Amino acid sequence: MLAAGSEEVVGAAVRGDETAIASLYRELHPQLLRYLRHHVGRFAEDVGSEVWLGLAPQLAEFGGTIADLRALMFTIARRRVVDHYRQYGRRPSTCSLDDSADRADETDVEAVAVENVTAQGAVSALVRGLPDDQAEIVLLRALGELDVAQVAQIVGKSAGAVRIAQHRTLQHLQQTLPRKAVTR
Repeated sequence: MLAAGSEEVVGAAVRGDETAIASLYRELHPQLLRYLRHHVGRFAEDVGSEVWLGLAPQLAEFGGTIADLRALMFTIARRRVVDHYRQYGRRPSTCSLDDSADRADETDVEAVAVENVTAQGAVSALVRGLPDDQAEIVLLRALGELDVAQVAQIVGKSAGAVRIAQHRTLQHLQQTLPRKAVTR
């Protein structure tokens, strides 16, 4: 996380400093991808590029902190996810007519196995059984590292409603997840 000097980095990025923009990208992009992988899966990189393209014109007139920039990025990301669902919801799914669709690809099996043991797999497993609005709040709070007010603004709810949804979600997870003792 950009700790000391993060506001200077944001200021330099606003002024067009390429090194500062690259620094912000390195800091914020992994969080963005974790969020997008949950929502759009294999399209996360493409949607992430669209988010950065949407953020770029707004950066020149940006006047906030790193937390405000993160909130703006996730606001744009949420909109791009909705756009993605609209676009692909209207298209029928297709499959190629060659015989490659019939063959199993070993790398896909490996990728699925690795994803199940990674942090991304753990996040997906946690929010899988949650209602969409609660899952969204948990993802923005945990992956986006946004505060309650920022999440409330993004999802269009009051801060109190976000706190209550988060509390209910944590209670639900506590009751449903098995507790296992950790041994050395």
